[in-house]
Amino acid sequence: MKNKKIVFLGAGAMAEAIVRGLVDKEVVTPANIAMKNNSNTERLQELNARYGTSIACQQDLDNADIVVLAMKPKDIAEVLQAHPLKDGIAVISVLAGVSIATIEKYAGKRPIARLMPNTSATIGHSTSGATFNDAVTPKLQHDFTQLFEAIGTVEIVTEEQMHAVTALAGSGPAYMYYFIECYEKAGVALGLDVETARDLMINTMMGAAEMLKRTGEDPAVLREKVTSYKGTTFAALEVLREHHVDEIIKASTKANADRSREFSKLYD
Repeated sequence: MKNKKIVFLGAGAMAEAIVRGLVDKEVVTPANIAMKNNSNTERLQELNARYGTSIACQQDLDNADIVVLAMKPKDIAEVLQAHPLKDGIAVISVLAGVSIATIEKYAGKRPIARLMPNTSATIGHSTSGATFNDAVTPKLQHDFTQLFEAIGTVEIVTEEQMHAVTALAGSGPAYMYYFIECYEKAGVALGLDVETARDLMINTMMGAAEMLKRTGEDPAVLREKVTSYKGTTFAALEVLREHHVDEIIKASTKANADRSREFSKLYD
C-alpha cells in the first residue's frame, strides 16, 4: 500500500483526518499523497507543510491509483466533470448521502467504496461503515479496509445499511456528547462542579465501553450485574423505563436514518 498513489479531491477536516492517519501509521508514503480543492491554495500549502503531501496537478490525477472524493456532496458533479478520471482508477467516497449509483453516474463504472466515518477520525478513533460496488475485488477490498483502519475501526455493510451506520456511528459522537451534557447538569444539581461531573462521566463511559470490549458480554448482562434489586441503580433505571428512553432512542435513530435517505435522493 505504501507505494499507492492517492489523490484527494477536497481538503477539509475529514480529508485531513484520513491523511493524518495514513501518514502517522505509515500506510502510505506522504510523497504519494496529493490533494486538490477548488481554490484555497493556502490550505493545500498548510497540509503540505504539515504532512509532506503535495498539491495535485492533472498529471497526479491521471497517474493515481485511488482518488478520494472529499469535496462537499453538492459539488460532486461539478468536480468530476472538471476532472474526469481515467479508466482503472479506484474511488473512495466520504460524501455523506451520495450513493454508489450517483458516483458511477459521474465517475463511470469502476471500483468504488463508500466510507461513512465520524468526527472521531480526527483523533484516529472513528467508527466507520464501508460498502463497495461489485467492481471491487477481494484484494482491493482488503487494501481499502487497510486505508480505512488508519482512522479507526470499520464495519463492512451493505449500501442500504449505510443509513443505519449513519444513524448509530456517523452521528453517534453527538449523542455521547449530549448524554455527557445531561449528566453534567444532573451532577451539578446534586452538588458537584461541572468539571468533576464531566470527568466522572467521561471516565465512566470509557470504562463501560472497555468492559464491553474486553469481556465480550452482552450489555444487558453487564447492566444486570451492576443492578441490585431495589438498589440505587435499580431506582435510576426504573425512571428511565418509565419515560420509555428505549423508545426515544429508537425514534431518534429512525429520524436520523430517514433524513439520510432524504439526503441520498437529493444527489440522485
